[in-house]
Amino acid sequence: MSTSTPPIPLITGGSRGLGRNTALTLAARGVDVILTYRSNEQEAQDAVRQIESMKDEQGTPRRAVALQLDVAESRRFAPFAEQVKAALQRVWQRERFDYLVNNAGIGLHASFAETSEEQFDSLVNVHLKAPYFLTQKLLPLLNDGGRIVNISSGLARFAYPGYSAYAAMKGGVEVLTRYMAKELGARGIAVNTVAPGAIETDFGGGAVRDNKQLNEAVASQTALGRVGLPDDIGGAISNLLREDNRWINAQRIEVSGGQML
Repeated sequence: MSTSTPPIPLITGGSRGLGRNTALTLAARGVDVILTYRSNEQEAQDAVRQIESMKDEQGTPRRAVALQLDVAESRRFAPFAEQVKAALQRVWQRERFDYLVNNAGIGLHASFAETSEEQFDSLVNVHLKAPYFLTQKLLPLLNDGGRIVNISSGLARFAYPGYSAYAAMKGGVEVLTRYMAKELGARGIAVNTVAPGAIETDFGGGAVRDNKQLNEAVASQTALGRVGLPDDIGGAISNLLREDNRWINAQRIEVSGGQML
């Protein structure tokens, strides 16, 4: 990887929630960022401004770029890769980035009996097809020796009614991670999965954050006695991208505080 400039991660869904927290955590550690957003450009630009307000020990401000991408639309992946290439050249005078965090996602709560084929297909497109084919399109721009982090869920290990389709996609992501690690190892690229437990964000309508009864129920089932916070996850993802964690590969790392043990 290039040592002349800070490493550059690309974080899908980096304008809000866990993706934004990851972007800010990395920026605070001296990393520049490319992030994507689906529809709320103002929210994305707010994240960019927050990153650009940070400076390193020499007083150099961080740099960030927000690019629009709906990961449900795979036909956009090839032109998106061209946008990334152009941004790298324009802002950093580089041809490649260093880390890819496949974070963008949507939630669904519906029983197995009531989940529609349309809902199922939507989850496939966002949570399984996107990490597969977006990563494929970005591989020529990813540095040898780089890292990929795919986001799964604690729900791929433990079961809560209403999440069968969502959890099935995340199970697929975990298998995909191992295959990516196997096939990209020749380029020195490490690939891992981070599987969050229940987190207080607006994901899925903010139920874990806003529903006191649900929040308390999850906390009672968690060894550390509380529901997770975005900082718990953003820090874990950024730690996987540290140089001294380069030997961690093909692993599923659950970050749930010990939920449902």
